[in-house]
Amino acid sequence: MRQRFPLKPLCLLVLQALACHAYAAEAADAAADDSAAVGALAGPIQSIEITGRGQSRQVQNINKADLAEALPGTSPLKVLEKLPGVNFQSADPFGAYEWSTRFSIRGFNQNQLGFTLDGIPLGDMTYGNNNGLHISRAISSENIGSVSVSQGAGALGTASTSNLGGTVQFFTLAPSDERGLTFAQTFGSDSTSRTFARVDTGLINGVFKAYISGTRQRTEKTKGAGDQDQDQLNSRFVFNFGDNSLTGFINYSDRKEVDYQDMSLEMIRRLGYNWDNYQPDWNRAVNAAKGIFTGGVTSLDDAYYSAGGLRKDTLGGLTLDLHLTSNVDLKTTIYHHDNEGQGHWYTPYVPTNASNPISLRTTEYTIGRDGVISDLTWEIGDHTISAGLWGERNNHTASRNYYAVTGPADTMYYLSKPFATDWKQNFITTTSQYYLQDTLALMDGKLKLNAGFKAMDVNIKAINLVGTRAAGELSADKKFLPQAGFNYAVTSDDEVFGSASKNMRAHQPGVTGPFSQTQAAYNAGVGNLKPETSTNIDLGYRFKRANLQGSLAVYSARFDDRQLSVATCAGILGCPSTLVNVGKVDTKGLEAIAVWKFNREISWFNSYTFNDSKYKSNYMDGTTLVPVSGKTVVDAPRQLFNTEVSYESGSWFARAGGKYTGKRYYTYLNDNGVPSFWLANLAAGYKMKSLGWVKDLSLQVNVTNLFDKQYISSIGTNGFQASDPNGTAQTLLTGAPRQVFITLNGKL
Repeated sequence: MRQRFPLKPLCLLVLQALACHAYAAEAADAAADDSAAVGALAGPIQSIEITGRGQSRQVQNINKADLAEALPGTSPLKVLEKLPGVNFQSADPFGAYEWSTRFSIRGFNQNQLGFTLDGIPLGDMTYGNNNGLHISRAISSENIGSVSVSQGAGALGTASTSNLGGTVQFFTLAPSDERGLTFAQTFGSDSTSRTFARVDTGLINGVFKAYISGTRQRTEKTKGAGDQDQDQLNSRFVFNFGDNSLTGFINYSDRKEVDYQDMSLEMIRRLGYNWDNYQPDWNRAVNAAKGIFTGGVTSLDDAYYSAGGLRKDTLGGLTLDLHLTSNVDLKTTIYHHDNEGQGHWYTPYVPTNASNPISLRTTEYTIGRDGVISDLTWEIGDHTISAGLWGERNNHTASRNYYAVTGPADTMYYLSKPFATDWKQNFITTTSQYYLQDTLALMDGKLKLNAGFKAMDVNIKAINLVGTRAAGELSADKKFLPQAGFNYAVTSDDEVFGSASKNMRAHQPGVTGPFSQTQAAYNAGVGNLKPETSTNIDLGYRFKRANLQGSLAVYSARFDDRQLSVATCAGILGCPSTLVNVGKVDTKGLEAIAVWKFNREISWFNSYTFNDSKYKSNYMDGTTLVPVSGKTVVDAPRQLFNTEVSYESGSWFARAGGKYTGKRYYTYLNDNGVPSFWLANLAAGYKMKSLGWVKDLSLQVNVTNLFDKQYISSIGTNGFQASDPNGTAQTLLTGAPRQVFITLNGKL
């Protein structure tokens, strides 16, 4: 049963405390062992420098305080939406429903960015991922200590083959020096229940510490029928010997999520924002499959019986950090990742038998990755020289199968023995990357110059096991991808910075890459197929005053050989995609961020982005010219604005914020898009130092979509269209209504 909460009692609580923590001015190492931060999920606010002082690139940081006061279970990607340049959308209040998750920076979409967890690659974190996993599955949000966003150019050593437009680096909280049990329990709208518990051993004999945590989340969808559930186990240890350390972790996730129905603008007008799939009305789904429509439905694709996704992941690694000499450090990480996944979709296009017009269509995935990352840092005089390498072998399989169904039985489990298979492919991807960089400190450290390069070689061997999809071998190889930058401290509180970088995105295996085409289409285009590349330039100014800190940056990017995957049919049909090269894309823009700390209790955060991303070349769709030159890039809003007021005094804390997202196009010809909108969120709570045998006890209320706004969140869920003047493309998802959650945190 869905639980709805009235807003009036919550407002009474908010009147007692307004908005959240104050940002302070000193930098904090996100991945460091911070016992105070580990000690409680909503413990004392830690100071942090949000604007990336000392960096030659545009960088911002999100710390544990931001993550702790977000709704428990919220994807850290959603927390990042307050930063300049960042556009995040999702159809659920947690931002963790992977089919709907859309994350972009400066017009570069998610599969053109790089993501790592403690340096380990997460791939591009897209739904049908072939080389990684989403951060929401990689680790529980409660165990993340900080997140660093580098817009435009990530560090040279970032282990990613897709970071054309920036990187996002997640850092895990270290085990605490203090022994104890940390817990959090959340209840809220749509029967939500989330339980988190973590046991820390504390520091043993001054050399060893570890933790193990478990997370169980159960929630119903905000509309329609079905659940979105997840179970996670995280464990981590640190063993110190002298100035050296050995760190290891194993994380496990089992996620099951029932999908929302993809919408079109025409469907929203005709059926409303609350329209969803037929479940649990099996008879209506069967009748619709037979062409008998009711209640405003006019086609097979207005709704299906149900759909869903299942993912199981195990990610583990070992890191040896050696202090070889007083000025030489060597850090080496080995890792392994196993994934099994199925995407379910009840289809009226393939019958189970003559009497049942519906079957269950699946897309099935497996991933087996092994890799090693090694970085050497050598300080010699005014120089800091860094060099490193990354190698990975990935065995990925994807297939499209059909299973018989007899009625409205629960099918949210891993199926086997299909009655038909459309296609099945296996991909062996071998990645090697190395880099070299020198950072030179001049003028007593006021001026820092850095220059270096990386080299990348990615080879894909695709084998077609069933069907007519493409097979072959494809490589992306660049021996010299340079990066250079500077940072000059004008005063102790003012600095200017600039950087330029060249990046490449390797070809992708799997369901959306070049091998998703037919063999004939692949053969016809492979000779002209080039990996996507980008050139990014940043120039900016950072400042810090007693009560104010912020930054202003301008940027430019040239994107070459951009590959567009054009949807050719309804998503449920799974037609082979059409991959086209639209040539150049130019991006230019401005980013601003400022945080005022008016007094000890109140601070005000603001960020603004103006982004202009346009296609600069037309493309051919068969023999037809598609004139996209001069059109705005899809899903790239021109303006983003975020404002957030925060307050903390004694035991009371709260934060209230609003985010503006400009108009977004979902067609390459810009003949249709979704309107701009404002969205507000609120968090408030009360903290106590102790209550009997419970320490750091706190009660927190989170409200998402505070004013219950109806809006369109994710676009491009079933791909982007060349044109959709009538608004019939089913590639949109509506946002979640207002949701209210209450969380109790503490430590034993």
